[in-house]
Amino acid sequence: MSGQARVAVVDGHSTGRALVAALTRRGASCVHVQSSEDMPAFFTDGFDPTHYEACLTGAGDPARLAGELAALGVTSVVAGTESGVVLADILAHHLGLDGNHPATSAARRDKATMGRAAAEAGLTVPRTWSFTDADEARTWYARRRLTDVVVKPPSSAGSDNVWFCRTPDEVRTACARVLAARNLYREPNPTVLVQERLRGVEYYANTVSHAGRHRIVEVWRYSKRLGPDRRPVYDHEDLVPAGSEESAPLRDFVPAVLDALGVRHGAAHTEVMITNRGPVLVESGARLGGGTLPWVVEKYCGVSQTSLLAESLLDPDRVAAFDDRTVRSLGALRNIALISRTAGTVRSLEWAARLEELPTFVALSHHLRPGEHLGATIDLPSSPGFVYLAASDPQAVDRDYRQLRALEETDLYLT
Repeated sequence: MSGQARVAVVDGHSTGRALVAALTRRGASCVHVQSSEDMPAFFTDGFDPTHYEACLTGAGDPARLAGELAALGVTSVVAGTESGVVLADILAHHLGLDGNHPATSAARRDKATMGRAAAEAGLTVPRTWSFTDADEARTWYARRRLTDVVVKPPSSAGSDNVWFCRTPDEVRTACARVLAARNLYREPNPTVLVQERLRGVEYYANTVSHAGRHRIVEVWRYSKRLGPDRRPVYDHEDLVPAGSEESAPLRDFVPAVLDALGVRHGAAHTEVMITNRGPVLVESGARLGGGTLPWVVEKYCGVSQTSLLAESLLDPDRVAAFDDRTVRSLGALRNIALISRTAGTVRSLEWAARLEELPTFVALSHHLRPGEHLGATIDLPSSPGFVYLAASDPQAVDRDYRQLRALEETDLYLT
């Protein structure tokens, strides 16, 4: 196998599966490393070990694991999803390969440490407070006379256990729930964060970096709605060309965030709120953005974060050569998170055919099976899936989006 790229993917779930496919198409082989034996089905559903030349467990001594990867001829180590970030840093460091230094891993996983690192670099971040006791958080909130705040775990993803609160009792209840729960990756929450609630327009930028050079590949504008229990529910996101005027406020801010967090290599997913104070960091993950079908993005933009990362793992010079200001889209592209209004039993998959009949339909990703129970959508993990709509006319996309939401009002997924 001399001369062939062999990439170790730590937790090759979520978009990590698409990365493995992209690497394989380009002639590379992959080795899988599972960071924990207790990964939630939300991530592991669809995992296929036959896509890898070997599958290893990350439990135990990282130096021993690095030795096994070296014996397999691994040339790169990358995180497939958020849970693999820290171990990927450690393994790359042990192997002497390109990666982000383990000494700064906490700034890329713990949101409180992340905020401090960004603030020390002169970047605007939400005011954040950390607590280990829900009653203490309630008392503090009542004395501060704050209005809306966000309560969240220190290390997770999506909208896992994120709560919008307006009263001391809501703060106490939300903090107690976070402290008593495990996060999306089944890790305990030793603390709970209380942040000011930002107001503005939220975006995320998906980037690829090499040797401290950062390239913005995708920019998307978020739209979220407030669920019945005051938790944020993902609604949809619209593609914003990376070279457009709308994305201009992110061009300097996002690379500065990555520098502050010690991101020098690989993918990152950075969420930013544009407020009357300018760009404010929400959070950043040193991995691929989730909830995406890269082939759809490539169809409408010519490139995706996943495709550029795959190319850069085989040829690092691809990052320096990539001009993110030239990224344009063929039209309007919207990624819609599916929302189930009520809980019940999935009777069939006829609902999928109804969505495919929408004139602007492009692709659907879902995890539903006939006969299984579907809960009401309260956060990202409980969404039935997502669908892409695209057209040259943004109004056509918006029309079909409204039609999709109208169909959901009839308990679409339970019929």
